[in-house]
Amino acid sequence: MEKLEKNSDRVKAAILNIKRFRELKDITREEMAADMNLSLSGYSKLERGEIEMSLNRLFEIADILEVNISQILNFDAKYIFNITNSQGVQGFDKGGNYHFHTQDVYREKYIAKLEEEIQNLKK
Repeated sequence: MEKLEKNSDRVKAAILNIKRFRELKDITREEMAADMNLSLSGYSKLERGEIEMSLNRLFEIADILEVNISQILNFDAKYIFNITNSQGVQGFDKGGNYHFHTQDVYREKYIAKLEEEIQNLKK
């Protein structure tokens, strides 16, 4: 029973990490649903953990978010704060436009999301 609970915690953490990456990359649930050929309701159920996610779906989500599956499974916010300013993220968006973001951008977005969550909890 303990092993099942541990796996359940890992699944919940991975699902939360998908949401974190999606928010950090400013991708809406609607965009994720469209990219995955799902209804908004269907994608939302995946992100809330109400339906099981297949390995194929996990790969699809990782591709859309432009991250490795290992990043989804092992994301830890503390790594955002341990990156130097000389490191950056660069690449092409879906429209073919080239972007270069310093890790500070992601750190600031993560802080803003946490502050927003705090405000919502205070209500």
